[in-house]
Amino acid sequence: MPKQLISVDKSALEYIKSSTLLCVEDNKTTQLLYKSIFEDVVEHIVCADNGQEGYEKYLEEDVDFIITDYDMAMLNGLEMIAQIREYDNNIPIILVTAIEDTEVIVEALRLNVNNFIKKPIKPTEVIDAVTAASKVLIANRYLEDQRRKKIEELEEKEKYSSYQEDLAFKKELNILRNDFYYQMLEYKKDGLVQYNILIDFLYQPLDILSGDAYSARIIDSSTTFYLIVDGMGKGISASLSSMLVTAYINHLIDRMKKEQRFDLHEIIDQSIEYLRPILLDEEALAIDFIVIDHGKNYMEYAKFAMPAILMQNTNDQILTLKSNNPPLSKYLHTFSISSYDISTITKFLFYSDGLVENETKNSGKLYNDFIEEDFLHSFTKEGFKQKVFERITAQEDDITLIFLHKLLLQETKIASKQFESTLAGVDAANEWYANEFEQITHSAKTIYNANIVFTELFMNAYEHGNLGLSAQMKHQLLEDDVYFETLVEKEKLCHKRIRVTIDKITYNEHNYIITQISDEGDGFDTQILSNIFRNSQSFNGRGVFVSRSSSLGIYYNSQGNAVLYLHKI
Repeated sequence: MPKQLISVDKSALEYIKSSTLLCVEDNKTTQLLYKSIFEDVVEHIVCADNGQEGYEKYLEEDVDFIITDYDMAMLNGLEMIAQIREYDNNIPIILVTAIEDTEVIVEALRLNVNNFIKKPIKPTEVIDAVTAASKVLIANRYLEDQRRKKIEELEEKEKYSSYQEDLAFKKELNILRNDFYYQMLEYKKDGLVQYNILIDFLYQPLDILSGDAYSARIIDSSTTFYLIVDGMGKGISASLSSMLVTAYINHLIDRMKKEQRFDLHEIIDQSIEYLRPILLDEEALAIDFIVIDHGKNYMEYAKFAMPAILMQNTNDQILTLKSNNPPLSKYLHTFSISSYDISTITKFLFYSDGLVENETKNSGKLYNDFIEEDFLHSFTKEGFKQKVFERITAQEDDITLIFLHKLLLQETKIASKQFESTLAGVDAANEWYANEFEQITHSAKTIYNANIVFTELFMNAYEHGNLGLSAQMKHQLLEDDVYFETLVEKEKLCHKRIRVTIDKITYNEHNYIITQISDEGDGFDTQILSNIFRNSQSFNGRGVFVSRSSSLGIYYNSQGNAVLYLHKI
């Protein structure tokens, strides 16, 4: 019988050969009839003796469609269907009943019953009903497959888009060029450090493709160059222009450094010539070109429609330098370079207009009305950043800023000591530093963070600095379980010392503790810190990352054999 009946709709029934059918029927003879009808039609037949058992079987089994009697004990067919529909409104269901009550039919339709079979049961009617139900099942499966494929396609597109965005941002970071990544500038005279300049950056694009760009370059031992570019407009065009001119300017600087010369006028002139055929007719760039010579105490600048430079002098006055050029466009042919005496300047802030155009909370004003006040009361870039984001409602544009602070530490020292390059010296240094910090503050959190930073950076000075142990060598020694034995052997041949100094500066009624650790080793290339801080999960340099996270900032000298860090108390 089943083999002949399958021809009713062979394509539909063929599709459900791998399906599971739940038959809910309290009559054993009818259950046997269902089994004989469907044994060659579906893969599995599950039978239940009443509505309650049928509901439980539905929950237990992976059921594809259901055929159920109406009149049963415990739960009738409609009551069981109602419970099933709370979970699944699409599974095909066939209701078998001898009742012709209109209310039963209406309720069955409300519960989305797909078909009806009237008792007494005829095999041909059962097959026809299952065939119709199978078409619903096929349609549901097709829609589910399409939905799943669509989700997979979207996920793949999202992964690809995310991958491309990551590459784009990495490319931007490579173009920007920062010679001061967690590095301070030590200005020396007659071999002695006159002051340290802490140079910090905030580059926070609103989108992956930023209209902002910046670079900070070391020209020589006393001269530095700073660039901020702001593509005036939105989207890819502004971003491309910003990145192209930044890459070109860095190329010019690299070439000049090889030739041991530097000419700001030439850099600007050639940059304009380079941009002229690239810029669109209506396009313009706002750019800051800034050169600071700490030896001669002057600053040269050419500002093309950028916000004013903010400076703070030794009398705690805020001074501003406004733009001296219009926006840079393809029609610009002349420009001005101005100079300024910075002998009394202690702090600088260079920034793009994305910072000052943000709306502030509860005032109806732009951040431009508050920037001078916040700059005056900020000792570090981190402090300034905190003030900014406490004031603004939300970031509305790319934010780029460069924050410089000149530290004069000749008369601020409160403690200083030298230690031997031994494990005993490491223990002695940790104990001394902990005791000193406990005399400075009673804040347990500050003491804890300071000790974490000191332990990490002093250990670096000991093992990497004075003992000359590379990170790769250290990892190998640890794997071979001979690390401490090797340290003891190297200590015997090492007579270098590690010096620690602690300074205290009072600024706007707050005290800042500045710790410096100096070793007598060969130092390291501080540019590797760029990779460490871009990937905090990297094993190499995680101690440095922890130190940065537990302080207001860490700064190495150019040689890499001295580090300075700060805490606010």
